[in-house]
Amino acid sequence: MRWVTYMSDGGDRVGVLDGERIHGLPPGTSLIDLLADLREAGARALAAPYEVIPLAGTRLRAPVPVPPSIRDCLCYLDHMRNCLKVAGGSGELPGIWYDIPAFYFGAPSTVVGPYDDVPIAPGSAWFDFELEIAAVIGEGGRDLSPEEAERRIAGYTIYCDWSARDLQLLEGQLKIGQAKGKDGATTLGPWLVTPDELEPYRRDGRLALRAEAKVNGDVIGSGGTDTMDWTFGEVISYASRGVELRPGDVFGSGTVPGCCLIEHFGFPAPAAFPGWLKDGDVVTLSVDGLGEVRQAVRATDPPLPLPSRPRPAAERGRPRVNRARAAVPYTRGLHQVGDGVWAWLLPDGGYGLSNAGLVAGQGASLLVDTLYDLPLTAEMLSAMREITDRNPLTHAVLTHANGDHTHGGQLLAESVRVIAAKGTAEEMHTEVPPDMTVALQVVDLGPVLTPYLRDRFRTFDFSGIRLRHPDQTYEGRLTLDVGGREIHVLDLGPAHTGADSVVHVPDAGVLFAGDLLFIGCTPIVWGGPIANWIAACDTMIGLDPALVVPGHGPVTDIDGIRAVRGYLGHVTEQADAAYAKGLDAKEAAFGIDLGEYGTWLDAERVVVNVHQRYRELDPGLPALDPVTLFALMAEWQAVRGG
Repeated sequence: MRWVTYMSDGGDRVGVLDGERIHGLPPGTSLIDLLADLREAGARALAAPYEVIPLAGTRLRAPVPVPPSIRDCLCYLDHMRNCLKVAGGSGELPGIWYDIPAFYFGAPSTVVGPYDDVPIAPGSAWFDFELEIAAVIGEGGRDLSPEEAERRIAGYTIYCDWSARDLQLLEGQLKIGQAKGKDGATTLGPWLVTPDELEPYRRDGRLALRAEAKVNGDVIGSGGTDTMDWTFGEVISYASRGVELRPGDVFGSGTVPGCCLIEHFGFPAPAAFPGWLKDGDVVTLSVDGLGEVRQAVRATDPPLPLPSRPRPAAERGRPRVNRARAAVPYTRGLHQVGDGVWAWLLPDGGYGLSNAGLVAGQGASLLVDTLYDLPLTAEMLSAMREITDRNPLTHAVLTHANGDHTHGGQLLAESVRVIAAKGTAEEMHTEVPPDMTVALQVVDLGPVLTPYLRDRFRTFDFSGIRLRHPDQTYEGRLTLDVGGREIHVLDLGPAHTGADSVVHVPDAGVLFAGDLLFIGCTPIVWGGPIANWIAACDTMIGLDPALVVPGHGPVTDIDGIRAVRGYLGHVTEQADAAYAKGLDAKEAAFGIDLGEYGTWLDAERVVVNVHQRYRELDPGLPALDPVTLFALMAEWQAVRGG
């Protein structure tokens, strides 16, 4: 028999399926009341139904809308092995996994039906599904043997464990179990199928049901339910030790291996990852004999923040203050820097705290860069609205591919023409995807690197970002007409990245330099060569701007360009001298004399810059991955930064 709970006349009803029609029982009946003897209740419903309605068009609820308890078990050890491999391990589980079955408690109050929308866990950018099946207890009991436990199962249903992987990673570091990473939603449905109905699928005493998971019609994974390492009988027996199980208690099987996103996640090949779930994505889960659930995920409001507690053992670091001279007040927000030209500034200019710009012509305007996340970009666009309502945005130039200048692009109207250098457009396809950046906030990378990254990246919200790629590319130089104003866009890279554009507004004497300029904070050479960055500084000086808006730091003038040029020359000289002495790149960076540049914020970036220079001197020197470079910067900061 296949049992359903459905909506009728504004309330929950219970019925048994006969083909494509529901034979309903009288109002006030719940499936939990019937679980001890579904055969007798089903015969009654079929013989004398309270109502008979078509299945099509009827809203199905979860078979047991509010279970007494939910235990999600981990019956498939291959799922856990795969997750460990994703995290960079060997996949070998500790011995305890083979000695006792694992489970955790879910939230009965957040059970959703088989076709209901599913809210993304507030604050999560790594939202995932897990295709499982569930056993529902019919007759209660305690201290059950595995054989007795199997006989207490009233039926089976599809189970989806919706998981906020980023929150789960953070909470896992508390080492006390699952919390907000797992309690946002659990799907049950579409119906509860009695064990006798599934007998044709049994192989060697196990249910051999084919399961498949899709997102937006694309298959993510598939497998069979007969690969369980721990059976339902065993996990229910274990759970019943000293505990009275009740009718309606739900036991999830754990994920059928491969039937979730986390098992396909990985940094070595980010382009192969299908991406975490975002607003509007549709997840379809099907299991032989149990039917199919199909649900859209929906965005939610951000969570209300909670302040961190004081850390008694934490050392007090020096306050971060950008001490560079500012040509206009260096405060957060919109500042006019020329006739019809504005800069959006985000102090203190550290990681992700980037600047942007607006140039207004007659009835049209141009945006220079977006910001690191959607809330920051929305705040900026809102502040610009008084200008852009009169002179609508028609163009947006992305100065380079880094996320702190590109992530907000989806908030621009479709009518806005997004422009970037050809190299920038290409590099945007190989940059770490926005939701991958969440790893900087949640992954435990050890006692030195973890606090370093969290201190610098924890305030950003990387959820819901869909990268918008350029509509138009250019090479070398591009001249734009924006409401009658001539604007020059020049690619002066590779330098900071593979391509670095500047936006020059000649009639206002303003230059938007992108990340070719860091003022009061240390430049970082992700691309290089350094000599080309120095040449770019010379080109910018030659434009003779009155004011220069850097990618990070306060608004400056030509002296600010000269300062960055001086830093790059100084690092080159120091690195070359260390190389000549036979020091390796780490020894050179950790022993460098930064002189007057030692007071700039994020001085530890010199590690990346020295490594870049060493690779220029010795092209055979292997490149270091970003995690290794961040680890070296964190170590430098701990040793040298105070």
